[in-house]
Amino acid sequence: MSGLLGLLFGVLCIIFAVALLILKKDTKTVLLGAGIIMCIAALKPLDAFDAFKDNMIQTGLITSVCSVMGFSFVMKITQVDKHLVHSLAKILVKIRPLLIPGVIISTFIVNISLNSASGVTAAVGTIFIPLLISMGVKPAMAASAVILGTWGSMLSPGLDHQSVISQIANVEVIDVIKVHAKTDIIAMLIAATYLTILAKILNEDKGYQIENIESKEDTEFKVNLFYAVLPLLPVIMLIIFNIESVQKNISWASRIGVPHAMLIGSILCIFATKTNIQKATNEFFNGMGKGYADIIGIIISAAVFVSGMKALGLLDFFINTLKTSTHLVPLAATYGPFLLGVITGSGDSSAIVFNQSVTVHAESFGYEIVNMGSLAALAGALGRAASPIAGATIIAAGIANISPFEIAKRTGPGVFIASIFAMIMLI
Repeated sequence: MSGLLGLLFGVLCIIFAVALLILKKDTKTVLLGAGIIMCIAALKPLDAFDAFKDNMIQTGLITSVCSVMGFSFVMKITQVDKHLVHSLAKILVKIRPLLIPGVIISTFIVNISLNSASGVTAAVGTIFIPLLISMGVKPAMAASAVILGTWGSMLSPGLDHQSVISQIANVEVIDVIKVHAKTDIIAMLIAATYLTILAKILNEDKGYQIENIESKEDTEFKVNLFYAVLPLLPVIMLIIFNIESVQKNISWASRIGVPHAMLIGSILCIFATKTNIQKATNEFFNGMGKGYADIIGIIISAAVFVSGMKALGLLDFFINTLKTSTHLVPLAATYGPFLLGVITGSGDSSAIVFNQSVTVHAESFGYEIVNMGSLAALAGALGRAASPIAGATIIAAGIANISPFEIAKRTGPGVFIASIFAMIMLI
């Protein structure tokens, strides 16, 4: 199947895949299945299996993603993540006028260590949402504040997008983060400012009387400040050891990469908390396996999906269209992943597919690979924050005992405004 018929079949496959994702079907299964079907239709079935094989062994992806997930599991078993969250909660209580933006910023910080949007929402939501409600903030506004901090993972060296972009651009992961870090933070501050103003206008920032909430803040939890710093230690290490002056004065500083930082951070967590070494070590490797299965698995499946688009000629058609209309590239890089993030509740799969299919050709459009890839990744995360069917939103809604649509109504305009600024800053 080729030519116009192949293009039409490819479009139908994409529409069907999006529909399945909207229905919350497994992302890996959908992308993998659709990719194989498109390759078979193009009479090139082995292309799908070649893409699968080639993406199983990308060293940069595996070392970064798996080591971060290992560290994440160690944080949970040593409970140092709880100390970080509770320490931030105690600070927020003392700054009542800045309570809503404070929760957004705090969630953003925690999300750097806990990469999963759903995971960080579950971790901080059970503390921050009841805390806000107890101080008079309306439940929907309290839950929205948590959701608007869930792209802090964009600053994490273990985020799958960093590795994908670094592989395409042939640069280090830390160099990718340097490009979009400022934009990530500004986008968060824009969304935080919007929500704070909205809360004032709607009078949802004070005066709410507690009626029914399942979770309560644990006021008896004793925070150990040393433990609270440990989740951020690997990121701090990577920042410090990538400073040029530090590398000049410390001969081995340039050798410190993501796996080194995550392993050192894990060891410090284990010994500082006196956790059983054998149990913690097993958890670290369980986390590595989880990282490969859940994150690398999506990247592999996305690559198979892209190979199907390529086999049918759909990818070449799209690239050639963009080459003749380069002014549309920034909009495509921003609102393609953004809209799919809103529709499917996941910004990851759409951004990864875009980066593996379009961003690889960024230079032919006159744009930088890292900038375009970073924009697609951030746009997908922003879109997911506006989705009522995203896992993180559903979790926050459950904690606040409200409808997920109440959260989406409040987060949507803020992240859309943030996406405009992100597009301007990165492209």
